[in-house]
Amino acid sequence: MYSFESRIRYSEVDLEGKLTWVKLLDYFQDSSVFQSESLHVGVDLLAKRKRAWVLNAWQICLNRMPRLYEQVRIVTRPYEIKGFFGYRNFILESLDGECLAYANSIWTFIDTERNLPTKVTPEFDVYEFDERIEMNYCARKLQVPEEMTDCETIPVTRHLIDTNGHVNNGRYVELAMELLPEDCNVMEVRAEYKKQAREGDTFFPKIAREEDKYTVVMADAQGGIYATMQFLYQS
Repeated sequence: MYSFESRIRYSEVDLEGKLTWVKLLDYFQDSSVFQSESLHVGVDLLAKRKRAWVLNAWQICLNRMPRLYEQVRIVTRPYEIKGFFGYRNFILESLDGECLAYANSIWTFIDTERNLPTKVTPEFDVYEFDERIEMNYCARKLQVPEEMTDCETIPVTRHLIDTNGHVNNGRYVELAMELLPEDCNVMEVRAEYKKQAREGDTFFPKIAREEDKYTVVMADAQGGIYATMQFLYQS
């Protein structure tokens, strides 16, 4: 387990003064990076070895968004490495232990020269495992509705790119949430990442509304899917 404390900043809140979904995802991603750096298997060593951890799937559930200036603790708990897959939970909590949000994530260990999954070597298999948290775990693969509505194309520009050279996981969610109704009260986000988008690519987004969720797909011009996201909402 690894954790760090923070205070919700003005730059992280929405017009109601609550932490945004995108910043919540950033906190979770940062905690996993911080843990790797603390164990000396961070981004520099990964780049030197031509390796990377690439997020395969997210499931993030919300109890309550913290407000501006509220103090929080971000916790990450790796619980399994199997072959080239890594599994990790996250928790956002108040300093008195109230669980504000929690998540599951599935990662793939990649050989960046061949752009193929590769088995995690002992050099990077250094995490102490925790028991996985209790939650209603969804399937990794998300179902895409047959009928979806096309949205305006989105160019992949430099500000979306992270150290791996492709669009950051959280930026997909950020772009997709802009397509939702402004008053959509999202309580759970699910995402499945299928291929990497790079600067100069173009997203062809599609959206569909179902009984209790919106599904957003980021696709290429031929219909190949970069990422599928589901936003479960509360009326």
